[in-house]
Amino acid sequence: MLLRRFTADDLDDLAALHGDPEVMRRIDDGRPVPRPVVERETLPALLRGYAELPPGEGRFAAVARGSGEFLGWFALAPASSPGLDGGTELGYRLRPAVWGRGLATEGARELVRLAFAELGADRVVATTMTVNTASRRVLEKAGLRHVRTFFEEWPEYVEGAEHGDVEYALTREQWLRSSP
Repeated sequence: MLLRRFTADDLDDLAALHGDPEVMRRIDDGRPVPRPVVERETLPALLRGYAELPPGEGRFAAVARGSGEFLGWFALAPASSPGLDGGTELGYRLRPAVWGRGLATEGARELVRLAFAELGADRVVATTMTVNTASRRVLEKAGLRHVRTFFEEWPEYVEGAEHGDVEYALTREQWLRSSP
């Protein structure tokens, strides 16, 4: 897998990813994002991020080595998800067709390494729904540790929200102690 910057040519793949009900069921309001919203808002904001965020941060398209097949995306940016307070936030979304292959763990580990080894981050954070056990395993395999469970007020109910969300984090010192 390779990570690269998005371009305007990635609209179809990004719209398909964000429009997939399985991908979106535990994100935001739990519903797919319509293609016109991805075209007008999501992709332009993502592309602006390369100029507005610190160097090396943003969302990066994950593509298969050799074939260039779109797999999803990984992100590093200043923490902005509800419930997070500071740090560099790790995020990702992958196509269901590639779930279970270790790609989420591979990408998350690489971005944790990038955050600490190259970007000088002090703390990497992430959040997911408590019931999202697959994402929780990925975060743990990437070295992040469960910090807390919290409850946010969401405008619309998403299945599993009654169990709250979880915050995971890893500090630079923890990473340095665990790195070979």
